[in-house]
Amino acid sequence: MTVLTETVARPCEQPAAVRSQVTVPLRFPDGFIATAEVMTFHGLADGKEHLLLGLGQWEQRLLDQGPDGTAPLVRLHSECLTGDVFGSERCDCGPQLREAVEEIAAVGGFLLYLRQEGRGIGLYSKLDAYALQDAGLDTYEANVALGRGEDERDYTAAAQMLGALGAGRIRLLTNNPDKVGQLTALGVDVAEQVPTGVHLSDANRLYLAAKRNHTAHTINLPDVDPPVPSAPIPTHDEVLARVDALVPRLRERAEETEELRRIPAATIAELKEAGVFQMLAPKAVGGYGMGLETYVQVVRRLAQGDVSTAWSVGHLVEHVWMLARWPKQAQDEVFAAGPAPLAAATGAPPGSAEKVPGGFAISGRWSFASGVMHSDWALLAVQHGGVRLQCLVPMADLELLDVWHTAGLRGTGSNDLRAEGLFVPAYRALEWSLLAAADNPGSFIHPDPSIHIPMATFLNMVAPAAALGAAEHALKEFRNLMMVRKVKQTVEKRQADSPLAQARFTQAYGQVATARLHWEEAVRVVSASFGRRPVAFTDEERAQYRLSLGLSGQASAEAVRLILTGSGGSVHRLTHPLQRIQRDVNVLLNHASLTMDPILEQAGRGLLDLGFSIPAEQF
Repeated sequence: MTVLTETVARPCEQPAAVRSQVTVPLRFPDGFIATAEVMTFHGLADGKEHLLLGLGQWEQRLLDQGPDGTAPLVRLHSECLTGDVFGSERCDCGPQLREAVEEIAAVGGFLLYLRQEGRGIGLYSKLDAYALQDAGLDTYEANVALGRGEDERDYTAAAQMLGALGAGRIRLLTNNPDKVGQLTALGVDVAEQVPTGVHLSDANRLYLAAKRNHTAHTINLPDVDPPVPSAPIPTHDEVLARVDALVPRLRERAEETEELRRIPAATIAELKEAGVFQMLAPKAVGGYGMGLETYVQVVRRLAQGDVSTAWSVGHLVEHVWMLARWPKQAQDEVFAAGPAPLAAATGAPPGSAEKVPGGFAISGRWSFASGVMHSDWALLAVQHGGVRLQCLVPMADLELLDVWHTAGLRGTGSNDLRAEGLFVPAYRALEWSLLAAADNPGSFIHPDPSIHIPMATFLNMVAPAAALGAAEHALKEFRNLMMVRKVKQTVEKRQADSPLAQARFTQAYGQVATARLHWEEAVRVVSASFGRRPVAFTDEERAQYRLSLGLSGQASAEAVRLILTGSGGSVHRLTHPLQRIQRDVNVLLNHASLTMDPILEQAGRGLLDLGFSIPAEQF
């Protein structure tokens, strides 16, 4: 937007003159009638066919406009075909036009109908901007995305029209400070700014909020203000302290979690109370707006209590973050109940989608839906022709298949989902490439830095963080065991006194340290990209962080292997935490983010500057 801030008036150098004047009776759809003297002009600076409508006792107001009199009430109204003619509710232009005619006719003054569709970008471009707004941009961002200015309107012609009638002092009917600023700079004395009413509808809430927030329009919209968190946003350290306090109870419930094949209700309640699920949610919806560093530390520390819980919670938190990347209409629906809507997500294998009126009909059976046992929503991958979509679906619309009977990560309850011909409205279907990109729809809505991060970055972080936390827990258990355990066929009273056992512990300790250093290096590489716009990795950086994550997982697993083989047969009882840790880590190693063969191949290509042989968003 161009805001003129000159303090010295610059009267229009080029005068304009009235070209014609004709009386036009007006009737609005609600029955209101008025009579206007419609004037056209010669010599307008931009050469456009702007109109001035004299309403009420406008001639008397011109006579009274001196310092002690009542100046004419004036409205600068930019043409809006969709709102003025068709009654579009995406803006407030139609109601403002109707209001202005009545207000001005009652006291006398002028309505200037300016041919400046779409804040000066034209009708077709305005409709193109609407399409971008449907993808999550606000009205100003959409103009910029089209290569236009936020507001291209220049009110020089308006000042000329007023000058042609001798209206040098006016009362301006507007909420827009730019109109006041420009007219004042053009030599018009704006004696008073009179606000218009607030014409709020469900379709223009975000439009009005953008005008208020971005260009300081005087609009009172208390019902679209962002929700205020019920408590102050905790710091990084405070969140970690809350999680650390949960770890002992996670260990106590680890066996129950495995038997239930889901996280116990008591644990879910404690996690919600600690605010864990809302750590990545944007501040505008009541979340904490935290970043990668807090998130991965939380997953790591939860895994020191129970790996299944860490895995499920890590993905549920991540999926809140994914929901914040959607266009506004979908976000309004899912965040209506609070800042942490729980959703499962799965794309293995993708389902199919058929275009139908108003949206898509989807069918498929999706596996590995981690967090599904605690979710109200599901994010499902589908193929529509050659385009991959993600569909947002209420859990109540899906069939849950209880198939999660596994050797490890049993407590995640990562069951299957099934649907056949399920209707998904168009606003809850989004192209995967757009959702996964740094410039996703949510990145134009929320300023929180994490929303601008490519999606694959977070998706690759959960398994390595969980493996590291599991290995750290295993090392502590091994140390405690060594201090009391008597090993058969040895002379030492306890295992810790054996030089060979000491060497084994040292090896395991070193592997955990190696896992931690690789993990920290990956987090460092990823975090270093956050200050860029757009957030992006070079091939070398992507190779570095994926390789570091893979090597971290490999070292974590090796530490657990060393510990288990040196801990005796009793640790393989189902009541012992070490056997559970081993089984959980073994399953983690089969996740795509820790499967070393493709990681080594693609990382090698990236480090050698050969280019990845798979799309970057998949690696």
